Amino acid sequence: MKTAKKSSHRISSDLEATPGPPADGGRLIVLTAPLTEAIDHAGYFIQMAMASLPIWMEGVLNRKYPKWREVEHNPDGSARYMPAGVRLVEKSLLREYRDDDVVACFPDDLHKFVGPRTRVVAVSTHNPLGVTFAAGVYTSVFGSSKMPINSHYSRQLFAAIKASPFRSNFKVIVGGSGGWQIIQTDTYEELSVDCIVEGRSESTETLELFRKAIQGEELPRRVEVKHPLEREAILFPDTRTTFGVVEMTTGCGRRCKFCVPDLNPQIDLPKDKIMEAVRANVRNGNKQISLATEDMFIWGQVHTDTPFYFPNREALVDLYSDIVNTPGVEQHVLSHCTIAPAVVDPLLIKQLSDVLLPKSPIHFPYLSSHPQKKALAPLIGLETGSIRMAKQIMSSKGVPFAIEDWPSVVLEGLRVLNENNWFPAMTLIVGNPGETDDDVRETIDLVYEIERRGLFAFLVPSIFTPLHDTRMEKETGVTQTRQLTPLQWQLMMKCWKMNLRPGQYSWWGPLAWRVGALGMWLYKLRGLNGPNFTWPLMMFSGAISEKNLQRMGKIYAGKPLKVKSRRELIASLKPRDWQYLRADNGDLPVEYVRPVAARAMAAS
Repeated sequence: MKTAKKSSHRISSDLEATPGPPADGGRLIVLTAPLTEAIDHAGYFIQMAMASLPIWMEGVLNRKYPKWREVEHNPDGSARYMPAGVRLVEKSLLREYRDDDVVACFPDDLHKFVGPRTRVVAVSTHNPLGVTFAAGVYTSVFGSSKMPINSHYSRQLFAAIKASPFRSNFKVIVGGSGGWQIIQTDTYEELSVDCIVEGRSESTETLELFRKAIQGEELPRRVEVKHPLEREAILFPDTRTTFGVVEMTTGCGRRCKFCVPDLNPQIDLPKDKIMEAVRANVRNGNKQISLATEDMFIWGQVHTDTPFYFPNREALVDLYSDIVNTPGVEQHVLSHCTIAPAVVDPLLIKQLSDVLLPKSPIHFPYLSSHPQKKALAPLIGLETGSIRMAKQIMSSKGVPFAIEDWPSVVLEGLRVLNENNWFPAMTLIVGNPGETDDDVRETIDLVYEIERRGLFAFLVPSIFTPLHDTRMEKETGVTQTRQLTPLQWQLMMKCWKMNLRPGQYSWWGPLAWRVGALGMWLYKLRGLNGPNFTWPLMMFSGAISEKNLQRMGKIYAGKPLKVKSRRELIASLKPRDWQYLRADNGDLPVEYVRPVAARAMAAS
C-alpha cells in the first residue's frame, strides 16, 4: 500500500509557469477534478457552501477552515483521494490500459503528469459554471458576483489545462454531473473542452472515445453513453474516494419531472461489492464512509415482490451495521433519501439510528437528544407544499401515499425523523413554471406548520433550474432574484430564519444576525434583489417582529393546516398495499387486523 504525504495548496495560474515537462514524458491519460470537489476533509457542509456562496465570500470559509486546501498525495505525486466519479473512470480505463498509463491527480499537480506523451486530460466536474439549484440563487442573494467558489476553482482548472504547452497534443474530455452546463452555455472554446460525456464510464462507448482521443482522431462535442442495466455491470473503485463515497443504488423510481438521476435504471448494488469498496477505502487511509444513493430506502427491495417504497428493514439495518462496524470506519454520513418511508416504517428509523448515531460526525447541541448530541442529516426533497404544484412536477413523491396528502406525509415523516435525531436538509424549489401566489402560500403554510409543531429541518430553498435532459428542461420559471415576488422572498427568508434557530440560543446570536442582515441590506442587497426583498429581509433580521409585519400587511401570516395522523395516512392506503405493512409499527387498518387474527386462530 502506498503511503501518503500531505501538501499545501499552491496558487498557480497556469502550467507554463512550471519547470519543464515530466521526466518520463507524462502519463497517457490524466484524470483530475476541481480542488473544491476533491478535498476530503472539513465535512460535506464546506462543499455545499463552496457550491453556493460567491467567490468574494471565500475569505469566510478560509477563516473557518484555514487548512481546507491541504491535500494528501501518494509517493509518486498522484492524488491520495479523488471524487468517486474520477475513481470510477480510472477503474474503467484500467480494464484496457496499464497502471503507468493512467493517473488521477490534483489540479496543482498537473505539471507532474501532463507532458508530450499525454493524449487525454479528463475532468470530472459537478458545477463548472454555477448553474445548479442552489448556486444561482445564493450567489445572487449574497453579492453582485454570481460565480460560486466552486465554479471559480473549476474555471481555474480549465484555464491551467488550456495554458499547457502540450495542449495541442491531447484532448480534453469532461464528464460528471456538470457537463450539461458547458453544453447549454456553449463554452467549449472558452474552457478548451473537446468533448462532453454524459453517462457512466463503464460503457464500451466511453472506452471507444478514449481510444479515438489517444489516436488523435476528432471527437464529437457531446457523447451520450448508455447506463448499465444490470447490477453486475456496475464497477466499484478499489482505491480511496473523497469522503469515502461508495455507490449504493442508481435511480429512484418516483419519477419527479425536475430530476436527472431518476431517469437512470433503478438498481440496488450487491452488498459484497459495497463492502469490498468500503474495505478498500479503509485500506487506503479513509476513516469515513458515505453511501451514494438517490434514495437509501430502496436498497434491498428493488425488483422484488414487494414494491420499492416499502423498505426492507432487515436488509438495510444489516448493511449499515456491517459498514459502521468495519474495522477502521470511524465516521459515517448519510446521503439522500425520501421522507415517506419514515411514515411507512418508523421502527426502521429507530433501528438505523441505534446503528448509525455512534459513528455520525455531526453534532447539533440544541437539537439532539443523543447523550453526545450526535445527529443524522440526510438530504431530502420537500420541493413544494402546494398540492397542485406537487401533482404537476412530482406526483409520485409521496408513494405509497397519495400526493394529495403530501403535507401530512412531510410533517409526520419529519416528526418520526426528529424523534430519532434525524434533522435533514430539505430542498424546496421556488419559482416553478406556472407557480402562483396561492402555491407559494401553501408552501409557506407548511413551513409555518413545521415551526408550530416544534419540528426541525434545514430548509434549503432555491430558484427553479431547468436541468438538462429532465422532463422540465425546456420550461421557464423564475430566472433571477429580482423576479421573485414578495411571497417567494418571504418563503426563502422564513426558511433561513428557521434554519438559524439552533445558533440563536445565545443572547448575542439574534443581535448579530439582526445587525449583520440590516448592514448587508443597506450596503448591497436592497439594490441587488429589488424592492420585493425588503420586508422579508426585515422579517429575517428580526428588526420588526413577524406579528407586527403581519399586522402591517407586509408579510403573509400563514394558516394552520389540517393534517392527517399516521393512522389516518395508513388507512388511506390502497387495500392491496396493506400486506406490506409491518405490524410492529401499529396503526394497522381495522379491516386488515381481523383476517390476520383469523389466520392465527386457525393455525392454532
